[in-house]
Amino acid sequence: MAKPFYRRFTKKVFIFSNTVVAILFLLGASVKYFNPYHLWFFGLLTLSLPYLILALVFFFIFWIVAMRVWMLISVIALAIGWNSVKNVFPMNFSGAFKMEKLPGSIRIMSWNVEHFDILHHKTHPEVKQKMLALINEYQPDIACFQEMVAGEDKKAINNISAFQQTLGFPEYYYSFEHRFDFDAYHHFGIMIFSKFPIIERTTKGYPPYDYNSVFQYVDLKINNDTVRLFNIHLQSLRFTQSNLNYLDNPGIGSDSDMVQSKSVITKLKRGFLKRAVQAESIKNEMNKSPYPIIVCGDFNDVPASYAYETIGKDMQNAFVKKGTGIGRTFSAISPTLRIDNIFVDNHFTIEQYTRISQRLSDHFPVIADFIQNH
Repeated sequence: MAKPFYRRFTKKVFIFSNTVVAILFLLGASVKYFNPYHLWFFGLLTLSLPYLILALVFFFIFWIVAMRVWMLISVIALAIGWNSVKNVFPMNFSGAFKMEKLPGSIRIMSWNVEHFDILHHKTHPEVKQKMLALINEYQPDIACFQEMVAGEDKKAINNISAFQQTLGFPEYYYSFEHRFDFDAYHHFGIMIFSKFPIIERTTKGYPPYDYNSVFQYVDLKINNDTVRLFNIHLQSLRFTQSNLNYLDNPGIGSDSDMVQSKSVITKLKRGFLKRAVQAESIKNEMNKSPYPIIVCGDFNDVPASYAYETIGKDMQNAFVKKGTGIGRTFSAISPTLRIDNIFVDNHFTIEQYTRISQRLSDHFPVIADFIQNH
């Protein structure tokens, strides 16, 4: 008598668990339809999407072995949210990245360079040199940097002229908020380097004009065509070291755990709300462009999020088209954080993509080659 009872009970637990996971997955896959201003906590589900997808696959395999009919819970959920599955785990069989560019192709790099390690320049100057050598190794035609710290003054450690000379970029555009200058000789902002002529430069900001309050775009002359390139850095979470320590070992058993938990949730909520406003401002400018568009940058948000989907609507993501695996671009917190992106519109064909897994910054650089469609 006991065996049938436990078997029925276990079956009901698995059905219930599978159903809950399926519902959470579908809610996470639908976040793009819900402005975080009203339902910010749904954004937490997008952070969990890779794990929810893997859980659905586990249940699918379990039911195949145990009882086939219940596998439909996972099948139906994954089918409904298939676009999100492809964004998180693209199923490409691309070959190895080729260092030599195809004739007529354009190579672009996007990298949050974490100040080019200027804080440790005196003790570890080799880190900056390794970063510059890496950029030169891949020879991008365009480089978009976030968390760039540099200045034009000759006393600047990160002197812009020196970057141009070392990297071979004749053109650049630097955007920053003066209120967040790094020091007397350096600004903190975002920068575009280009081997193509820059014919127009624009910086845009949004209230309250604080950290991450600007984005930039330039019009480039490429092969007799004009292309508009956006470089963006959306609102970061600004976790402290104590926040990161808590995320490594979360708990709710003490007063300090509760304080850290509340701090993390507050910062996540603020990030979702600010990135939503920023993404809408950026998309509004994208929609005004009379030229083909490229968007690069640190989104500080994952695939299927409101910010990612708002900016990426009607665009091609280089990783989704040519990448494989999870494609992690942020080296801390979770192995699923792909928060750096390269998008192009349908005027381009993406040829190849790679994420460089050298840990010289807290972000990994991403590179894509593409060609213009004529």
